[in-house]
Order: sequence, then C-alpha cells, then structure tokens
Amino acid sequence: MKTREVEHRERGRADHNVDRGMTPPVDRMTDHRFGVSGFADEIGPDLDEQLDVLESLGISRLDLRSVGETNVLDLSDQQVSRVRSELDERGIQVTSIGSPIGKIAITDEFEPHLERFERAIEVADAFDTDRIRLFSYYVPEDDDPEQHRDEVLRRMDAKVERAEAAGVTLLHENEKDIYGDTPGRCRDLLTTIDSPNFRAIFDPANFLEIGVRPYPDALLQLIEYVEQLHVKDAQFGERGAVEPAGDGDGQIPATISALADRGFDGPASLEPHLERAGERSGYSGPGGYELAAEALFECLDSVDATYE
Repeated sequence: MKTREVEHRERGRADHNVDRGMTPPVDRMTDHRFGVSGFADEIGPDLDEQLDVLESLGISRLDLRSVGETNVLDLSDQQVSRVRSELDERGIQVTSIGSPIGKIAITDEFEPHLERFERAIEVADAFDTDRIRLFSYYVPEDDDPEQHRDEVLRRMDAKVERAEAAGVTLLHENEKDIYGDTPGRCRDLLTTIDSPNFRAIFDPANFLEIGVRPYPDALLQLIEYVEQLHVKDAQFGERGAVEPAGDGDGQIPATISALADRGFDGPASLEPHLERAGERSGYSGPGGYELAAEALFECLDSVDATYE
C-alpha cells in the first residue's frame, strides 16, 4: 500500500513545473475584496505606536511577527494574553501569525523545530487566526535544491498533517534561498502535498530579487493557490533594493487585478522592508510604513479593486 506521502510525491512530480493559464475571470461585483493588513513591527517595536499608525491609516488588521523585538513564538502565555487584550481594545484583528517556521537549514535537526511549530499553532489559536506563515528551509549554498526535495517534502507534510488536525492553514512564502524560492519549486510543494490547509503567499519582491518576473511568469503558475499577497516591490535581479508598491518591477497593480479577476478574497499585507530587511524581521519606521501603505492604496485604486 502506498502511503499518503508517496502518493502525493508521485502526483506532484507529474505536475511539477506545469504552466497553467489564468483561471477564468469572475464577476468583481460579488463580495470579493482585499483585506489590507501588515507586519506592524516594521513601524517600530512598541505595540502602542504600531496600533496608532495602523489606526491613522484606517487599517484594522495586522500580521503578528514580533512585539517589543520578541518573536511572537517566544512570547509567554501571559504576554500573549496581554497583547491579545490590547489588540481587542483597539479593534485590531490578527490576519496571520508571521512565524519563522522553516527558516532554518534543511540540514538542521527537525524535531526541535517541529516542537516550535506546535507553539505556532497554540499562538494562532490564542489570537483567533487560522493562518500561519512558514518557509521551506534554506538549502546549502552550493547544493542543488532538488537533492533535498524529499526531505523538504517530508518535513512540510508532517506540518501539514498537524495543521489539518488543528484546523489551520499554512501559508508558504517564496523567500529567497529556501527550497521554495522559485515558482516551479513552490508549485511542486503545493501540488505534491495537495492539501487545502497548505497554500501560497505571493511575494513579488522576493521573486524579483532572485531574477524571476512575478507577473505574469510566477503568477501564472501559482495563482490558484494564492491566499495572501505580501506587498513590497523591488528592482529585477537586485537584492536589497526594496521599494513601495508600484515603484519597482513587480507590476503590482496588474497582479492585484489578476487576483481580483479570479475572485481573490484575502489579505494584502504590507511588508515594506524600506530601511532594513533582516532574516527574521524588517524595519520601515512610521514614515516609511505610511508611505508604503499609501502606495498600496494607490495600486488598489488604480485597478478599481475592492478593499477594506
């Protein structure tokens, strides 16, 4: 008898790198909309300042990555409760847990990381969100990513099975230098694992930084799996040259339009990285964050996208 993992792997290989056309458009007049959100820790470490800036921009959601320079997974239960109370008092919902799960080397030990993943599920429940951002492991610099495919899939499949049991959705971000940094390998993961609890974050800037055109090239391969848009722009093939939406080569208005035509109903999350882009976080400052938010609003308005 074939195991679920083997069956998924065989099916995924047959579908690996298939280039599919866009899904037929839907009626935009139906109740599909972008929920504007953002990684508020890029404003600064202080939660009150973060919430003040979000409120001034009319944004009522955030992606929770860190508070006071402490990663959300490292907050104590008491700290989690306090942060949840502050968010509730200010009317702010948590869109996703911006976890660092999967941001270790594929050669690192897995079991301790799986225990940390369990904490991500607990924190997601505490903040009443069913979305957890994660990654697919750094590949050693001189290695062919394909030689690590089976181990990546084994680890991802273990987490997805746990997510299915917990009722959460794992959102894979196409981060630079991980296994799933190209559209083909992202699609390979998604089609092989083949679970409604495993979907994609589409980050145009991350594709640009590795020399991939996010629109239309990457989006053509991934659009049916995209459940969250990370909003930052960049110059093609240049690492670290992150810009507000619409100022780079990401064709973000066209991406928004294509998602809207497909009936996208999910978060568009600001992750500007305008002043600093670190492995575990980024920083834009209050002014930079406001600039990035206004750029996103302009992109949404330019294609008549519905958002809130």
